[in-house]
Amino acid sequence: MRTETKTSTLKRLARIEGQVRGVARMIEEDRYCIDVVRQIQAIKAALGSLETVILDDHLDTCVEHALKGDDLAARREKVEELVAVLGGRKK
Repeated sequence: MRTETKTSTLKRLARIEGQVRGVARMIEEDRYCIDVVRQIQAIKAALGSLETVILDDHLDTCVEHALKGDDLAARREKVEELVAVLGGRKK
């Protein structure tokens, strides 16, 4: 993972962690259910964005390196990993 991606993802995770703690507080305070659900939806969206950033970095670094290399097994492994992650199949 590139340094700038690592820094960015750690900041995003800290924000998401704060959102999750906020939802726990909302539940403890018996806040309105729909408000809690909206916050959960926001967390899910933030996680989806984080996943995209990490996958983009993976494509630009690990996968690109494997595809440019001479190791056929490494290329196949990276492609199989992506298919499993994006397609939901178990590796």
